[in-house]
Amino acid sequence: MTPKEIRDKDKDIHAFLEVFEDPAPEQAWYGAGALSGKTISIKDNLLLEGHKASAGSKILENFTAISDATVIRKIKEAGAIIVGRTNMDEFGMGSSTENSAYGVTKNPHNLERVPGGSSGGAAASVAAGMCDMALGSDTGGSIRQPAAFCGVVGLKPTYGRVSRFGLIAYGSSLDQIGPLTKTVTDAEIIYNVIKGEDFNDSTSINDDTYPNKKKFNKTIGIPRDFVGSEGVSGEVKKSFKEAEDKLKTLGYEIHDIKLPSLKYSLSAYYIIALAEASANLARFDGVKYGLHVDGENSIDDYFKTRGAGFGKEVRRRIILGTYVLSSGYYDAYYGKAIAVRKKITQELREAFKKYDLIVLPTTPNGAWKIGEKSSDPVETYIEDIFTVPVNIAGIPAISIPNNLQLWADLGREDNLFRAGKEFLGEIE
Repeated sequence: MTPKEIRDKDKDIHAFLEVFEDPAPEQAWYGAGALSGKTISIKDNLLLEGHKASAGSKILENFTAISDATVIRKIKEAGAIIVGRTNMDEFGMGSSTENSAYGVTKNPHNLERVPGGSSGGAAASVAAGMCDMALGSDTGGSIRQPAAFCGVVGLKPTYGRVSRFGLIAYGSSLDQIGPLTKTVTDAEIIYNVIKGEDFNDSTSINDDTYPNKKKFNKTIGIPRDFVGSEGVSGEVKKSFKEAEDKLKTLGYEIHDIKLPSLKYSLSAYYIIALAEASANLARFDGVKYGLHVDGENSIDDYFKTRGAGFGKEVRRRIILGTYVLSSGYYDAYYGKAIAVRKKITQELREAFKKYDLIVLPTTPNGAWKIGEKSSDPVETYIEDIFTVPVNIAGIPAISIPNNLQLWADLGREDNLFRAGKEFLGEIE
């Protein structure tokens, strides 16, 4: 698709914030590689040298990256053609891409409905056929949930397997960059390109960090009580039952399992994520870079800049995150959330000693109508119930069409790829 064709198709969808006019020549000096000739869009929180990176926020409206994120350098070296940057919920804070400072992205399959978020623009760009693949980021489901809503594949890798250098941070202990693609095969290809230890990211890890190579026995655990939680739609339950039956026909052995701490994951996630967001976003002060609004003095500059630059949802999360970190509340909220995180991680690690995969829906409901949940943010927070445990524990997960989500043990993306390709008929 030419840049003009992408712009024409994107008029109704608004997946892109910027379509690059002629991206191929500036990348032509790179050699052929695993992504040679593949067109790829990048989420607006990834740095691409010489291009804007606003993270969907007015506070970074005119910020231009002076270097490439590590993942951008790697996909360039692999021969990918970057076609543009995609819309997102501001700083990744949202589940519908309705919180962007630059307008709402629409689901290409139904323009009245949301594409999911915060990587909604990335998912929509792939689902609409405007590019072959996309890079997004996942803090609590921000790759997998829009992948489910738009009917594409979305991978959240093991924490640290993909460098976060050059990613504008939301929650540093939760964020991971990953691909959105049309097939599991393509997700595996791009994952193998972007993974690896990086000197610029002290949390990045290599292939030997998690040496567990337990034989793949086609065993699946389903946390049945969790899947049947209140608020899961009948349509999702029906679809999940069909997926479960298909997995059985493919030779998978399915067991009901108990993971009692999962019910606390949503509460723990939002305490941790908002606390980290409060700390990360403190850097946007109107002095060092980004938007600056003049006030009567330096303190007034700070308040006016942040008030004008941050949207309503970001301000809400900063306030809540600052509150849970404040004196007198740190132990009551943040300390307990960290303890719950440890418990959830332990339960999952024990489960993966017995089972190759844990399987559940990606989302409890389908894509809602644009504006339907805008008046009550808690409604959208609840939609993350099946995705946030993965980020809390740092494990990898993949969402494949039919709203099916697969979890695997740390470093076992290979199990996700094998099962996902079998399920979608990409391998016999």
